[in-house]
Amino acid sequence: MSVSVRIPTILRTYTGGESEVSAEGDTLAAVLDDLDASYAGIKGRILDEAGHLRRFVNVYVGNDDVRFLDDLATATPDGVQISVIPAVAGG
Repeated sequence: MSVSVRIPTILRTYTGGESEVSAEGDTLAAVLDDLDASYAGIKGRILDEAGHLRRFVNVYVGNDDVRFLDDLATATPDGVQISVIPAVAGG
């Protein structure tokens, strides 16, 4: 299943400056594995050492936050857009 992944500015060094890339996979975990195969190291910036989403990284499949779905097991239907969004803090 081919999906589109929107890449935040801070991670575009991994994608050669591309803001949107294609990846394959039927779950978010599979998509991240495919991304890392094409853009080495990017998965390590999205997942922590335990293999969970980093605390300050939000990932959406379509318009839904995966933390409220099935996390890394969230289905990624063909053609869906996945957005990786770093959390912004301020005070």
